[in-house]
Amino acid sequence: MALSKRERRIRIKKRIRKKINGTAEIPRLSVFRSNKHIYVQLVNDVTSETVISASSKEKDITEKNIVNKTEVAGLVGKKIAGKAKEKKITSVLFDRSGYLYHGRVKALAEAARKEGLKF
Repeated sequence: MALSKRERRIRIKKRIRKKINGTAEIPRLSVFRSNKHIYVQLVNDVTSETVISASSKEKDITEKNIVNKTEVAGLVGKKIAGKAKEKKITSVLFDRSGYLYHGRVKALAEAARKEGLKF
């Protein structure tokens, strides 16, 4: 029986999450992609709390009026890396949440790497 796109992504997500756990020193960088927006957060899985978050809905990103979603994802990647630097976080575990490492997810990851986050 064929899986739907959503079921397939959730199955992959579970497989990834078995292997990676974020800590206070090296949090997990979790990505969620909707049709319009992209959200990213640094998660400490030991205490089950979100350390930092950023999204394409933030005021300074929406004010730029960029139509291309891939470019917006790059800005979100820069934003999360900047916030992580402020909290003295230099390395993270990348959790693509079952999405392909392609397009917006790739743009976000590369922008965060350029700003100094180590994956």
